[in-house]
Amino acid sequence: MILPENPLVQEVPKIIQPRNHKAKVCVWADLTVDDLDRVNESLNADHIKQVLADIFHLDDYKENLKTGIVMDLYYYTLQFARDNAFSKEQTSTLFSIIKKTHEVCIETPFGNIDQTFNYFKELVLCHAVNRPPHSIELFTADHVRMITEYTVNTYFRHFKMYKYAFTPLVRLDLTLSYVGIPETPPPSEADEPDAGLEAEQGELTGDSETPAVAPERPTEPEESPERKELRTMIQTYLTEEVKKIKASVDSHLKSTEDLLNKKLDIAEGGGASTQKGGRGSAKGKKK
Repeated sequence: MILPENPLVQEVPKIIQPRNHKAKVCVWADLTVDDLDRVNESLNADHIKQVLADIFHLDDYKENLKTGIVMDLYYYTLQFARDNAFSKEQTSTLFSIIKKTHEVCIETPFGNIDQTFNYFKELVLCHAVNRPPHSIELFTADHVRMITEYTVNTYFRHFKMYKYAFTPLVRLDLTLSYVGIPETPPPSEADEPDAGLEAEQGELTGDSETPAVAPERPTEPEESPERKELRTMIQTYLTEEVKKIKASVDSHLKSTEDLLNKKLDIAEGGGASTQKGGRGSAKGKKK
């Protein structure tokens, strides 16, 4: 079998960069009238989640954490619409707005909160202003305020958590090459150049089964008498020099102390004579 000279190498998928999206009218885009009828006929939360799992193929939402997060996002969006008495058109539109906002958030692992929030605002405005065919007036000003507050408090407040759960971790491997300088081998090859050769030689000669013997430590030679005598002379000389230095320092400190004491005595004697002279002159003046 002859292999091709240049085998096909699987290309690394390109990572989508943060980008802006254009909002469009999305009434009945994800939930149809029949889907909402099934949701409204549900009596409890488990039944609603089961209906959503059938519609959006989220059957493993109880085992898969990511699918469970998406299920909670969809369920509480419908619950918010039901609590505020939204119509079927408004409920379907709100559901699509939240779903599309989430899709823009997780399309890239890079930070795109500004692009996502701008897209969310444009989606809401597309359904709050009567300007067909670009937008329709489906939500009132109060609805816009409620939807914005709900989305900011429930989704954008946990934006980084959604990003962490649904986007891959990006890692940068940087390689530098300089012109005229040979390439540096990898650390494993540079640090252990002889390990592979020794292993190969052991396999070829059949010595791999023999136990490794630890190398013996070289015995230190005994010190000769001349060296011992020289060591003793050096130690004696150093001891005498240390004693001389210590005596010199002590004498210097003593002389300095005597000089300071003399100066203090002179200063005290001069002050006493001055005080006596001052008293005598004062008495003479009084007389």
